[in-house]
Amino acid sequence: MKLYGDSQSGNCYKIQLVCAMLAIPHQWIAVDILAGETRSAAFLRKNPNGKIPTLELDDGRTLSESNAIINYLAADSDLLPKDTFTLAKMQQWQCFEQYSHEPYIAVARFIAKYQSMPASRQAEYKAKQSGGYLALGVMEQQLAATPYLCGDQLTNADISLYAYTHVAHEGGFELERYPAILAWLGRVEATPGFIAMA
Repeated sequence: MKLYGDSQSGNCYKIQLVCAMLAIPHQWIAVDILAGETRSAAFLRKNPNGKIPTLELDDGRTLSESNAIINYLAADSDLLPKDTFTLAKMQQWQCFEQYSHEPYIAVARFIAKYQSMPASRQAEYKAKQSGGYLALGVMEQQLAATPYLCGDQLTNADISLYAYTHVAHEGGFELERYPAILAWLGRVEATPGFIAMA
């Protein structure tokens, strides 16, 4: 299978992390979003939405959206809970990541890291801080009660939220305020097969 992405993107890193933890062989194809490579005709045939990450299977079928991809890759593994309620909780956290976490933390990081904080986006960057801290507070509350987001076992909920949380400082967020999150980051990083973001 082929995976198209940017190793500095949290959404792409999620997939690299699942592949590493589950020893899934794949070909990584680097895509430069700033150079417009996701808008090429060839790429748009694979993903009409023109975004990374994109997974291309051996038979030519494609899949996009990072959480859909990691859930597909983790089928029949311990990263997907067998209990239906816990599985739904995992999906709840993945929705939280996409709607309440990523739009603040990842966007603030993009403005600071990828765009070098242009004057035209400084107000937006500052506006992202409150929402990001709110999301981190929700995570801190859960992780003060359980080792992982869905209980005692690492799941794709943790993979989804680890991706941008561990680099939240690059978006101006002070993780030192959240001891339970810091301890959780350490647990994720101690998981067999873990690889750091490139």
